[in-house]
Amino acid sequence: MNQSVENIPERILTEATRLFAERGVSGTPIQAIAEAAGITRPTLVYHFKSKDGLRLAVLDTLMAHWRGELPRIMAAASSGGPTVDSLLAALFDFFRADTARARLLLRELLDRPDTMSQLLRETVQPYTSLITQAVRMGQGTGTVRQVLDPEAFVVLVISSAVGVVAIGDHAAALMNPEPNGDQLQSELVRMARTSLLNPRPEDH
Repeated sequence: MNQSVENIPERILTEATRLFAERGVSGTPIQAIAEAAGITRPTLVYHFKSKDGLRLAVLDTLMAHWRGELPRIMAAASSGGPTVDSLLAALFDFFRADTARARLLLRELLDRPDTMSQLLRETVQPYTSLITQAVRMGQGTGTVRQVLDPEAFVVLVISSAVGVVAIGDHAAALMNPEPNGDQLQSELVRMARTSLLNPRPEDH
């Protein structure tokens, strides 16, 4: 393992995300994170001061990604509203790259609902509000279904994508044969597009 000073914080964040997702913050000793990252406890404390400081840094890393990603999606959106394909692809790419991210997010929402609700309001809601505004613009141009509730749609799409990744193999185990991650992603995109967009004339 590369022990360079530069990647120590990154290794700590990666292992903390994994262990917090598996065991919860309260069930994860700092020593376990240090050992998983291949460092000593004093080194971890030097970088992140405390376990709560590390927890906040892990969550800030997750939120920072979306502070950059959601504006990019908005910038690439069509005049009929943000493409559901782009939104879901971004969600799945990020959470499937490290499924501990999705599991940790759900665990923190259950363990610390008030703190997480405030964090989401401050860091993500400004951008999800822009998405719902764009959906309403699409309703105004006729590309998006009038019966669709923009806020409910965005919440359901995001929570469905995160939930499917967080549950992982357990979701697939509901069926025989079991659908894989690509199939689940493709079907959720199809369902979201169908509920969002009015059929084009050539689709009839």
